[in-house]
Amino acid sequence: MIRRPGAGYRVRVRPQAEAGPASTVHRKAGIAILVGGVLLFVSLDVLVFALGSRTTGPAGPWAGLALRLVLDLAALAILRAPVLVTGLTIAGAAALQLSELVSPGLLVATPVLTGDPLTLSVTPLVVTTAVQAHNRRSTWVLIGILTLLATRPWDPSLLTISLGLLVTAFPALLGRYLVARRTLMANLRERAERTDREQHLLAEQARAEERRRLASEMHDVVTHRVSLMVLQAGALEVTARDDAARRAAAGLREAGMQALDELRDLVGVFGGQRSGQSPPVGPQAPRTDLGELVDASVAAGVAVQLHRTGDADTVPVAVLRTAHRVVQEALTNVHKHAPGGRVRVEVRYGADLVTVAVSNTAATADPVLVASGSGSGLRGLRERVEIIGGTLRAGALPDGGFAVRAEIPVVAS
Repeated sequence: MIRRPGAGYRVRVRPQAEAGPASTVHRKAGIAILVGGVLLFVSLDVLVFALGSRTTGPAGPWAGLALRLVLDLAALAILRAPVLVTGLTIAGAAALQLSELVSPGLLVATPVLTGDPLTLSVTPLVVTTAVQAHNRRSTWVLIGILTLLATRPWDPSLLTISLGLLVTAFPALLGRYLVARRTLMANLRERAERTDREQHLLAEQARAEERRRLASEMHDVVTHRVSLMVLQAGALEVTARDDAARRAAAGLREAGMQALDELRDLVGVFGGQRSGQSPPVGPQAPRTDLGELVDASVAAGVAVQLHRTGDADTVPVAVLRTAHRVVQEALTNVHKHAPGGRVRVEVRYGADLVTVAVSNTAATADPVLVASGSGSGLRGLRERVEIIGGTLRAGALPDGGFAVRAEIPVVAS
């Protein structure tokens, strides 16, 4: 039994391979932005300290900078632990404000700027990333607490509230917008891919319908006409009195039987298994022989070496004919485009796969027909091989020659 598309069609749905790489790229870009932002805020804190902003409390001038740097660097872990890092940011903001109330100058440099929300400089980055990494109710509760600390409603002022909202509420809304935008783009990309797959399936359906229509016409019209030709040739072979006419009729009948068998194979390939097929006319056509094909090329002046391995008797006739067509087309191309070249034909008959490899060296004589080819022979051959589930590759070799390789699957019934 040959591996064929059944009554339906082969569906080649493109896997969504883009989702994995795209997600990886987005994650790497997010990590790069996070690291860059943390380094930026660390640099700002160090710059402010270098310009003379010192704490004056008993913990020394480095206390405020040390607290800020530790919590700035802790923001690097926000992708893995967004709730924990947001909680640490809240704790840092509470420590700054508590130290300003209990012991001014302990953790906050003096004098304190008017309207300073007394939060860590890395707070906007933490809020934006936390909303994107962990869009849950717990995250929004923590952000609400952080907003409350930054706006300080117990000591209200327009500047404090404005700056507090700027470093907490605005980054939270920005993060939510980025999440919504990514979701929208992912949905649009998925919809476009689904539309593309649907169009591909519709095209496959149209091709399958056209194949079935062609199979029906070949079965109902062409095979019927060829059957009549075979019967008439057989009758002529029996009734002819001239030996030459009898031999011509026998040759015509044999060619007709081969054509009829190939037509039936094509009908099966194009249209699947049909019910009510016409009965065979006369004996089965002889199996194709690569030896005769090679001998004909050698007689025409082409040096051909044939190497066969495996048992061809276990291979279905349709597969043998396809392999025969591959070798025939390759040798025809050598005759046309590489006169004087040497040809090597290798055929391996396996239990699951028939492999045909034909290679030739560069031409040694003038290839008078080299510009006459249209490439339709190889295209048609590739389609024939692919119809029964095989593959065909053809291309030039570095030494100026050409190679054709076909792999045709076979499943023993």
